[in-house]
Amino acid sequence: MAIGINRAPALASTRMARRIFLLGAGSLALSGCMSTSQPPVAAAPPEPEPLATPLMYQALPDEEFAVPAVDVSQMAPEWWRREVDYETTEAAGTLVVETATKYLYHVRPGGRAMRYGIGVGRDGFSWQGRAIIAYKRVWPRWTPPDSMVARQPELEPYSIANGGMDPGPTNPMGARGLYIHQNGRDTLYRVHGTHQPWSIGKAVSSGCIRLINQDVIHLHDNVRDGSPIVVKHDTAPDLVAMAG
Repeated sequence: MAIGINRAPALASTRMARRIFLLGAGSLALSGCMSTSQPPVAAAPPEPEPLATPLMYQALPDEEFAVPAVDVSQMAPEWWRREVDYETTEAAGTLVVETATKYLYHVRPGGRAMRYGIGVGRDGFSWQGRAIIAYKRVWPRWTPPDSMVARQPELEPYSIANGGMDPGPTNPMGARGLYIHQNGRDTLYRVHGTHQPWSIGKAVSSGCIRLINQDVIHLHDNVRDGSPIVVKHDTAPDLVAMAG
């Protein structure tokens, strides 16, 4: 008579061991998932600090028409007014306009100059030569020349015949005007102000030389009537000598 072997306990033991093994493996797998280092989530770059408005470009509330602070986010620091070294054969007091670089230099003694960022005339609307600042005006009227009115009839209300546009914060001449004459005649070109800082460093106007209002006020206060002005489209020194 064959003795039957009860395999149930052994089978149960085997199953239990297998279950323990699987549970242990699962724990290791789970532990591995939790401990696997994930690539760090890149933090968003910090917002750049807004440019602080320098004192020279703060609001001028005491002007005849209040001048707001310059939005310097629209005018790169390279166009901000600053005193610089400047080699030139021009006498102190001369204004030198370099339309290619978009700078106006007011020459000072000792190889220095006050430099201003400017906006200049579009191609075909630019003038160059040697002349003088015949006179200056505070909050000038704007009288577009007849040739401009012919091209833009909507300017007729501000024509010379109609007396021009009244001074004011949006007048295209801005806070100050310096009038360029050559050989005793008005060239119809001006150095003037603007309330549009985004236009500095660009060729956007109808030929005149524009500075942000705070800068043209500063220039106006430091330029005498009769001061020489040289406007050139190239920075080569020989062009300065040839101009006019």
